[in-house]
Amino acid sequence: MSTSTFDPTAPLPGPPDPWRSTSQPSRREGPPFHMTDMIEAEPALAARILARNEDAGSAAAALAGAISRAIKAGGPIIVTGCGTSEHAAQGVAAIVREGVRSAGLTGPGRLPAREPVSRQAFELSLDPPKTGLVIGISHEGGTTATNAALEAARAAGARTALITVTDRSPGAQHALTVLATEELDQGWCHTVGYLSPLVAAVAVAAHLARRPVDESLRTAARDLLQAGVDRSSIAEAVAARLAGSRQILVIASGADRPAARELVLKIEEGTWIPAAYRDLETFLHGHLAATDESTGLVLVLTDRDHRAERLERARGALRAARLIGMETAAIVTADIAADLPTDLTTAGRIVVPEAPALPSPVAALLGTTTPLQLLTERLARAKGVDPDAIHRDVDRYREAADAAEAPEAVG
Repeated sequence: MSTSTFDPTAPLPGPPDPWRSTSQPSRREGPPFHMTDMIEAEPALAARILARNEDAGSAAAALAGAISRAIKAGGPIIVTGCGTSEHAAQGVAAIVREGVRSAGLTGPGRLPAREPVSRQAFELSLDPPKTGLVIGISHEGGTTATNAALEAARAAGARTALITVTDRSPGAQHALTVLATEELDQGWCHTVGYLSPLVAAVAVAAHLARRPVDESLRTAARDLLQAGVDRSSIAEAVAARLAGSRQILVIASGADRPAARELVLKIEEGTWIPAAYRDLETFLHGHLAATDESTGLVLVLTDRDHRAERLERARGALRAARLIGMETAAIVTADIAADLPTDLTTAGRIVVPEAPALPSPVAALLGTTTPLQLLTERLARAKGVDPDAIHRDVDRYREAADAAEAPEAVG
């Protein structure tokens, strides 16, 4: 068992100066892992990011201005990234979209304004927009495909921005506007790397909608994230039931889809259990044929928008899964938990607060962040896996990652 003197309320270190990509995290023989520390740090980290972006002269306000100008000009707003940052990009698009709507920048009489969408970075680099604004998400700022997407978009005529840890990163060289989150994830199974751009987007959306980025917002975000951290024993019990699964499926709808996709990635890189994402409705159209008693299922459902319809379909999905014999679990809000029969979640459920003071996509995306990460971390413990190195402490996996980035051999 490792020991740690980690203070979750203290600021995390920033990136090296001069900038360089992080090396493999130090090995810990058991929990708490670096991932454990990072999850516990997230409530205070979120409050700090919001505090740094409170003023009208902040980087978040500058990005809000760039978004507003692009929308008024009728150009597309595209948020892009890879891996964890791709899922964060999907969440950023949802959060900023709410801010754009609240600001009255889109809607009847506002055409041809376009609402923010997300696209995968490699695909975007091959087909960049000629107008509008491309916002890259890259925690360290060194992701090749994301930087290529920004470079291609800028060359094609679009404006560019980046949410990253520092304006000294390589990606920042391709962006006209940089929102620096300043504090670096200390593990490779990124947790802070997922949360930081979401919180930055909360500040951007608030500036767009002319809502204050004040102590009440910081408290609401911090408390919601802390509620997930405080449910670690529940996450551990759920993980114990799911740890024997041959594969784990994660299903979601609406604003919960980025979190569900991120849970799939975290499970695969942090615990090595095969996992897959399905949209809530898609899950019921053919995919059941490949499942059996060795399949685990996790429902993520916290979105307030169209909740009744989503909940009704979720009950049907869980009933189908139980008839097949799957272990079923859920990450849900308190109101949904009250309307979801307990026998439909045999592996248990992680219940988070409703957070009515926050916009619906913000409440959903922040409310699920620490629960999904804790579920992964506890699954790693149950499997006897160190999640920090994402399997690259094993030679062939490290060599495989290197081979994927190496130039093709000639001769």
